[in-house]
Amino acid sequence: MGAYRADDDYDYLFKVVLIGDSGVGKSNLLSRFTKNEFSLESKSTIGVEFATRSIRVDEKVVKAQIWDTAGQERYRAITSAYYRGAVGALLVYDVTRHVTFGNVERWLKELRDHTDANIVVMLIGNKADLQHLKAVSTEDSQAFAEQENIFFMETSALESTNVEDAFTEVLTQIYHIVSKKALDVGNDPTTLPKGQTLNVGSRDDVSAVKKTGCCSA
Repeated sequence: MGAYRADDDYDYLFKVVLIGDSGVGKSNLLSRFTKNEFSLESKSTIGVEFATRSIRVDEKVVKAQIWDTAGQERYRAITSAYYRGAVGALLVYDVTRHVTFGNVERWLKELRDHTDANIVVMLIGNKADLQHLKAVSTEDSQAFAEQENIFFMETSALESTNVEDAFTEVLTQIYHIVSKKALDVGNDPTTLPKGQTLNVGSRDDVSAVKKTGCCSA
């Protein structure tokens, strides 16, 4: 056995969603983390797209399936399918546009209405490279995050600041929750003993499902 692992060789698969107003930089955060790319000409996302990347946490390979959607109101109809099975979320606002921070509370409520209570949420103040245009103070954001019991980080997709750290922290926290649940075996799909397979329905619903490596028909 060499160090090489194929793309579909992973121990856990976690669905993470990106939410927040249009234009805050969700798509660039996604492309920076999954492809290390940034586009100044990025257009508004139409509908939904997702990308994947695997990282290592505690000697396990964790594959993130990260979903990105448009923040415009006209795409709101996709919410329930978009959130289904998500175990992590990055709630993004633009530090230079206070209105996007003002809408964070509504996004968080919608997220909590559609997901499990244990979902790991990271508040992201993006475009932190534009310090001279900053309209939302770090202190206000930290206070909101503490009040809502969520994580917080300021990032710059342009300069690649804290992007890796933000996604890695979310995935690590999810992994720790799942690991704890595995010790207390219940009905959660992540607690299945190794060797058992789980039918999760449509591929879009896959999240936190342990890959068994077995090939039962």
